[in-house]
Amino acid sequence: MELASLALFAGVYFLAVASPGPAIAALVARSLSTGFRRSLPFLAGIVAGDLVWFTLSALGLSVLMQSFHGVFVAIKYAGCAYLIYLAFKAWTAPAEPPKPSPAARGEGIRLFLGGIALTLGNPKVMIFFLSILPLVIDLNALTPLAYLEVMALIAPILGGTMLAYAYAADRARRLVASPRAMRWINRTTGGVMAGAAAAIATRS
Repeated sequence: MELASLALFAGVYFLAVASPGPAIAALVARSLSTGFRRSLPFLAGIVAGDLVWFTLSALGLSVLMQSFHGVFVAIKYAGCAYLIYLAFKAWTAPAEPPKPSPAARGEGIRLFLGGIALTLGNPKVMIFFLSILPLVIDLNALTPLAYLEVMALIAPILGGTMLAYAYAADRARRLVASPRAMRWINRTTGGVMAGAAAAIATRS
């Protein structure tokens, strides 16, 4: 692809991913609740989900995806259910000052898959890859090299943006020491996660 085309895609994509949405809300809530490191598998799942959407779009499977709408609806609700589970855990977490804690066995894989499910069922992501992306990139003329070039932009743009949100949330979390403040953060993050799940579930 021409440099101008790649730059246009990078700018449009950055604006799309940096604007607040369910994924950012869920990631920030996760980082506030459990810390930066334990939010990384969830973040990786969000990036992987975007790469899956781009691959499907690049392969010209938009029509097929619409034909299997029920599958994506099921994925969407699976992601919502996992967000509700995380919201419950955050809401009921002990009101203790932040401290390092080891991840539970299998937690990373569950968070990664939860991030993918959230992204695959996120209407905001669907709209971008099915409606906005074709206006920026001619998918019918996309070569294998151009596909790799765009993939090489998606991962650092989305990953870097999400890392910034997660890190900022973790910094804010570390400033809190009192049990009362931690209780407020836990319940706020639980409410944000539940709200993100509701936003995804009610949008088509």
